[in-house]
Amino acid sequence: MRELTIEKPYLHLPVKNGAPQRLMRFVVEGREVKEFIIELSIQQADDVPGADCLYQEKHRPQFHFSSRRGWNNDPNGLVYYEGTYHLFYQHNPYGWDWGNMHWGHAVSTDLVQWTELPEALYPDEMGTMFSGSAVVDWHNTAGFQQGSEKPIVLVYTSAGGENPASEGRPFTQCIAYSTDGGQTLAKYAGNPVIPHLEGANRDPKVIWHAPTGRWVMALYLGERDEAHYHALFASSDLRSWTKLSEVALADGGGECPDLFELPVDGDRANRKWVFSQASGHYLIGSFDGETFTPEVGPLRWQGSDSAAYAAQTFSDVPPEDGRRIQIAWLTQELPGMPFNQMMTFPVELTLRTTGDGPRLFVNPVKEIELLHDKRHAWENETLAERGANLLAGLGGDLFHLRAEIEIGDAPEVGFIIRGVPVLYHAAKQEITCGRAFGALRSVDGRVRLEVLVDRASIELFGNDGETYLVAGAIPPDDNRSLQVVSKGGAATLKSLEVYELRSAWRGSRCLSAAM
Repeated sequence: MRELTIEKPYLHLPVKNGAPQRLMRFVVEGREVKEFIIELSIQQADDVPGADCLYQEKHRPQFHFSSRRGWNNDPNGLVYYEGTYHLFYQHNPYGWDWGNMHWGHAVSTDLVQWTELPEALYPDEMGTMFSGSAVVDWHNTAGFQQGSEKPIVLVYTSAGGENPASEGRPFTQCIAYSTDGGQTLAKYAGNPVIPHLEGANRDPKVIWHAPTGRWVMALYLGERDEAHYHALFASSDLRSWTKLSEVALADGGGECPDLFELPVDGDRANRKWVFSQASGHYLIGSFDGETFTPEVGPLRWQGSDSAAYAAQTFSDVPPEDGRRIQIAWLTQELPGMPFNQMMTFPVELTLRTTGDGPRLFVNPVKEIELLHDKRHAWENETLAERGANLLAGLGGDLFHLRAEIEIGDAPEVGFIIRGVPVLYHAAKQEITCGRAFGALRSVDGRVRLEVLVDRASIELFGNDGETYLVAGAIPPDDNRSLQVVSKGGAATLKSLEVYELRSAWRGSRCLSAAM
């Protein structure tokens, strides 16, 4: 064992992937305050190394959230309070790979520009900090309120056995709270609020159910009989929970459940409940405060091989806004960077009637327009297989595209974005984006495509959100081109808008050098 006395404001722990793993403990006045495993060398400094160039690294997403350093995965605790969106997330601040799970924390007033705050939850003797959710306790049901601020309550899984301090302990469900608008957090002294039930029970999603005047939790239990099972619980105070019923989904990854209500076609008199899980599979049905009754599904709100996972929707978005806003983990490795993985761009979910019944539609939130820069537009242009590329004069790595294409006799139409194909296949009635693919039917011989392009990802929205695909992509350094293409025949580009986008990380002193 080696001891190190900390003498400067910052202790820099540069991670070397593949280096020997070490157990590191921080002791203050004889009391252990942190413990984690890390592949490291150690430096002390008066500043954060590389701080001047944060957010402008080679593969840094420019309008998708990524942490300053370390690994991130599931979004957690998405909650809106007093003008601020809070994004908590699974975070390993001490390594490029998964492990040492903390809850990271970032805030935004516009869903576009995020400010990363200090870690919100640290591992402890009950386990590392696995996924969960957050709510505003407007009626102070838990009794945590101390001043004028309403408590924000985080509900999370303590993953026993995932760190040395919790060896031999099971997975349990716990809560923490903030009485100052999310600036500081305290773990509840009475944790756990739900003991271990079975398997790796985890990922509590809590909502306020107004008709019954109580909290409802959806909790992943595990896989049984080739289905993924979730339990529903109720509580009047967020501290004591009673099991109500179970929900089973046969397809996909069952962890990270979500439960929310949406109007069908915007009709608030006709509302349905949606129960979803990490893979994007979901059920549409009814919920009476005790039992979720499926009526449609399982379906999927994203295509196959899509890179989005473990999505969660924001709680407490004001009624005057009324949107159901979702963020997912965008599963893309970022080689050579001091950070790894990112979040999808926030999207709005709506329920709409289709010929096959109600379905979830997914569209980017309108705030993407805050990043719009130079606009380029075309109308009624013929696309021939060997015709000139209308986008030949454009190049870059940040774009927002909106197009309507009349397919004509072309077997394939779409875009090639920095070498990545985004194509509609007419015979299959299918859209592809990199490796991701999904069904998309033409309407009156036309398809509508919307595409968000960042440095390491492409997100595609087909026919106003009927199909949603996410592709992680790190294109070649020397390919910054855009092409609009028609393969095997002629098509008509009815309309196309291409917006060059500004970086959301405005304020970095390395911006001009990095671009």
